[in-house]
Amino acid sequence: MSFPDRDKPEKIAWQGDWIVAKTRGKWEYATRARDIRAAVILPVDDGEIVLVEQYRIAPDQRCLELPAGLIGDDEGGADDDPLSAAKRELEEETGYAAAQWQDMGEFFSSPGMTNESFTLLKASGLTKVSEGGGTETEDIIVHRVKLADLPQVIADFRSRGVGIDTRILLALGSHMLGDMA
Repeated sequence: MSFPDRDKPEKIAWQGDWIVAKTRGKWEYATRARDIRAAVILPVDDGEIVLVEQYRIAPDQRCLELPAGLIGDDEGGADDDPLSAAKRELEEETGYAAAQWQDMGEFFSSPGMTNESFTLLKASGLTKVSEGGGTETEDIIVHRVKLADLPQVIADFRSRGVGIDTRILLALGSHMLGDMA
């Protein structure tokens, strides 16, 4: 099978500190600069999930999300890995530490538009160790929600104009599949 434009030269249309816009043949797409990836945390414990709410500039609204962070973006980040980034980001954003971690694999955010990938790590055995809320440049609100209530909680956030990150579908899967599961 041939893949049109696969062998065409890749051209950089624009490059910033974190994102690179590229073209190849008729295709336009974005990549992370310096091959930076992300760690996304699925913090579940005792029938509850921990979510974060924060303002995001691209959609110009607050968004409800799973905690996450970039791997290797900090000073000395060359030795960073998905698990250490996930541990750091879970505590920084939510104030929780996890006793158990499970690597759920690598996923691509939106493969038709970007090569951005993230490693999903499931965190359980949660203990509150700090206030959370992110760094001084972030305004993160932490929400601990019963999984059984998640569909209604999401509907409530939507009704208030809060965007819902697509990765929350991970926790909604069984609710959305219903009798098909």
